Order: sequence, then C-alpha cells, then structure tokens
Amino acid sequence: MNVSTIEYKGYVARVTFDSRDDIFVGRVLGVRDMISFHADTVVDLHKEFQVAIDDYLADCVEMGVSPDRPASGKMMLRIPPQTHAAALVAAKSAGKSLNQWAGEILEAAVSA
Repeated sequence: MNVSTIEYKGYVARVTFDSRDDIFVGRVLGVRDMISFHADTVVDLHKEFQVAIDDYLADCVEMGVSPDRPASGKMMLRIPPQTHAAALVAAKSAGKSLNQWAGEILEAAVSA
C-alpha cells in the first residue's frame, strides 16, 4: 500500500489508494474531529481535501467553536529522569535552552 501526505492551511492528510474501489482516500491527521475525503484522480483529491478543510473551518465558525489545530507548538513529554538530565546537559553544552535544543533535534528528526 502506498501512503503519502498532503498539506493545506496547516492541516496534513494521510492519503492511501483503495484498489478495491479504485479511489484515493484521505484522512486529516492530528485533529480530534474526523475529516476525510476521497477522489478518483490526484487533481480531484487535492480539490476535495481543500473543500473538506474549508467546510470544516466554515462549520466551526457557524457553530461558534474554535477549530482543532494539528499542533499548538506546546508539547509535554514523559521521559525517564536520566534522559531528561542528559538532555539538559546537552542543551547547556550547546549554549541553548532545553526548549530550543529539543526543538532543533525534533526538527532534524522529522526532516531526515
């Protein structure tokens, strides 16, 4: 199965091809609400993704609720104390705060 992702307005969707129905199927990741879409072609898939996100945002406005965002920029981790201590030492050794250091490490990991 070939899996890919696409992005629109900060939302990311996981896309798969359903060979049984001969369609592309997408589902938005990182939000509590279920946002999905499908299409027969890649061009139409991108259009349907944009429609799904725009409809979701419009529905949120209509209902007076804040839309889920894939990430707020705040992250809480539970790690072993020795890992926390080692990360603090590594950050200080690099002349950085733990937040700055961890952000750079995470960015490098997801960009690789």
